[in-house]
Formats: sequence, C-alpha cells, structure tokens
Amino acid sequence: MNPKLSKYDPAVDKRLLIILSGVIWSAVGIMLCKLAYGWISAEYTRFQLLLALAGICLALMIHHFGFLKLVNRNIDRILAKKGKVCIFGFQPWKSYIIIFIMISMGTALRQSSVSKQFLSIIYIGFGGAMLLSSFRYYRIFFKNIFSNTGGQM
Repeated sequence: MNPKLSKYDPAVDKRLLIILSGVIWSAVGIMLCKLAYGWISAEYTRFQLLLALAGICLALMIHHFGFLKLVNRNIDRILAKKGKVCIFGFQPWKSYIIIFIMISMGTALRQSSVSKQFLSIIYIGFGGAMLLSSFRYYRIFFKNIFSNTGGQM
C-alpha cells in the first residue's frame, strides 16, 4: 500500500476485530429476532408457539450447517493476517455482496404480501442462527486473550 494512503487505512488489532465481529453478528441477530417477535405477538393465533418453534428449529439448522463454517473461515482468515487488520476485514469482500442481496431480499419480503407471522419463521431462523454463531467469535476472543501471556493473537 502507498505509504501516504496507509494513514487512512482503518486498521485495528485482530482482537478488536474478532470481538467487533461477534458484537455485529449478535446485534443483527437480536434485531431480526425482535422484528419476528413483534410480528408473532401482534395478534393472537393458536399457531404462535408453533411459528416460534419452527423458527428456532430453522435457526439451529442454519447455525450448525451454515453459519458455523462461515464464522470459522472468518476467524481463521483474521487470525492468519499479520499485524493490524482492516476493520471491514471481518468478512471477505465477496460476503458484502451476499449481505447486500440478503438485506434487499429481506426488505422485499417485508414489503410483500407474505404474512408477517410466517415471515417471522425466516427471521427467527436467520436471527437466531446469527446470535448463536456470534458466540463462536466471543469464545475465540476470550480463549486467545486468556491463553496468550504475551497478548499476541
């Protein structure tokens, strides 16, 4: 990188990037689950519990079969870097395209005629999976903080 431009590089310590990743994943997961909870609880139906349980089952599957692999790759990539890491480096650049597509699809679904109560299953699924997967970032952060005496990751 050009030395003149390097002063504008938003680089942070890997430890900060790992914990920041966990916080972002948790915040988005909580936001999605909060939206879903509002939709489920907006009107009483006898299917509320069934919708919530379906969302929780979906969250467990997305967490186990999808997001854990993604989180592990992100963590491995961050830890493999030398020195400070760009603050946007907690995801590979290709993932930002996928994130944009997912946000666009979520917005389109919210504006569609799909029942919010059924949409809540998807939101609980992805939100819950993100929240569960965020704990992997926290675990790695604390494991590296307490296992390294020199403070290096």
